[in-house]
Amino acid sequence: MVKRIGIDYTAAVRQGAGIGRYTRNLFRALAGLDAHHRYTLFVAGRGTDDGLGAWPENFRLRAVPVSDRWLNIAWQRLRLPLPVQLVTGRLDLFHSPDFVLPPLMGTPAVLTVHDLSFLRVPHCFVPAFRDYLGKAVPHSVARARHILADSDSTRRDLVELLGVDPARVTVIYPGVEPRFRPVRDPETRAAVRARYDLPERFVLGLSTLQPRKNFEGLIAAFGVLLASKAAVPDVHLVISGQKGWLYDEALASAEQAGIADRVHFLGFAADDDLPALYSLASAFAFPSWYEGFGVPVLEAMACGTPVVAADNSSLPEVVGDAGLMVNAADVDGLAAALGRVLVDDELRARLAADGLARSRQFTWERAVEKLMRVYRQVWKGRTG
Repeated sequence: MVKRIGIDYTAAVRQGAGIGRYTRNLFRALAGLDAHHRYTLFVAGRGTDDGLGAWPENFRLRAVPVSDRWLNIAWQRLRLPLPVQLVTGRLDLFHSPDFVLPPLMGTPAVLTVHDLSFLRVPHCFVPAFRDYLGKAVPHSVARARHILADSDSTRRDLVELLGVDPARVTVIYPGVEPRFRPVRDPETRAAVRARYDLPERFVLGLSTLQPRKNFEGLIAAFGVLLASKAAVPDVHLVISGQKGWLYDEALASAEQAGIADRVHFLGFAADDDLPALYSLASAFAFPSWYEGFGVPVLEAMACGTPVVAADNSSLPEVVGDAGLMVNAADVDGLAAALGRVLVDDELRARLAADGLARSRQFTWERAVEKLMRVYRQVWKGRTG
């Protein structure tokens, strides 16, 4: 029997990275594998001519001329009972990949919760945003028939912090796009190096500039490395990412440490340039305090870049034995790990090869196959 599935596709349109990329990749892969059921992509704040590319005949786009911000106020803060079916039409299932659910008139829902950072590391959030998430996410979790988590770490958090029945949670690891692979073409590498004025040798840090990503700790560790006997005289630290919230300390820390001439903030790098940016780096550093998954780590490994990451939350699930892992609070340990990767050619080659092999285990096709199993279970009433 053909089922009608609604999908909140707003993040795919409104967000360039993070959940936006997750949403685009997951449902594009779904469109490539399921030609049977009918899908309606709901978008807030954009028209139906969004330039999102061609979709199969069983996919259609439906939008409302109301921004996602105002819809969140109406649905999550005011709890106005305006069902999404007013836009999508009748549904057999609705899936939100972005933490919260709209009113659904009793339609069973699947909800993706990427992490519970607002509960695990609340000091890393602006209070108003933390308070919003603290109300909206548990409310949506309670209403969902089934919940998807990006990692077993997030699954455990849902059980521990929100009291979710483990049977209601399925872990579906994100995939890595095929375009993330080692870039060896000299012209492409030279063009990206020139575009961002990159130094010859550098450690790369990449993510939104916010306290949870621990860029202050990375800069402090880089300062320790430069001052150590194992210092690599020509190495720089390059940090790429758009400004998030509470980022001022990260921007100021290099100046305060007296190493501003060796630390470069690129801002947001174009998505198409990321494979070359990863490939040009001598090492990738990701000492985050908490992650629901840690996609940049996976992308770096897929590009053959040795990874040094924090050993907390979901990151061991992503890295496995294919990178060096340290305590996020251990500045000296992070400096030592980076120094090892930079000076030990054999270690760097092994980590690059292991990372490539590890990254191949994470595919969007595998994610969609598991997603379809969850959808079928929900239809049959066997979950939640």
